[in-house]
Amino acid sequence: MSTHDPVTSATLHGCLLGDSRGQAVLFVPKSSYVSTMKKLVDDGFEMCADLTAVDFLTHAARSLPESIQPERFEIVVNLLSLSKRERLRVRVQVGESDPQINSLFDLYPGTEAMEREVFDMFGISFTGHPDLTRILMPEDWQGHPLRKDYAQGRIPVQFKGAAS
Repeated sequence: MSTHDPVTSATLHGCLLGDSRGQAVLFVPKSSYVSTMKKLVDDGFEMCADLTAVDFLTHAARSLPESIQPERFEIVVNLLSLSKRERLRVRVQVGESDPQINSLFDLYPGTEAMEREVFDMFGISFTGHPDLTRILMPEDWQGHPLRKDYAQGRIPVQFKGAAS
């Protein structure tokens, strides 16, 4: 643990609750992801401001509570409670050998495009998503560009009138 991400022994809905630079962070097991998110909706977190992923392939020593098993991928969800004027970050570990997690579409319909982007860029599937197709890359694109092991290609820049 770094001093920037102290984790307390506090829990919320059976999940570890920590703090990162003044923002509450909830570490949710993948197995209870949707059920915990339902409870958070009931708690007043009515808006999902963001849903993304992180590939920790080259940064395995990140800051996590000791009881959380680090995985290659992490789903990060930022929730807002407009009525209580609170923010909550949710972090869920997703393994490289099984890169899938349940969709939040039924709870937060606004996550439809965000989950598609994570699928497209990281290759993480969302079970129960209504249209899990690529959103940024062509349908026939091979690979997932935001994975740390994705081979970077080169497309030569051509300037009009310049000698090649």
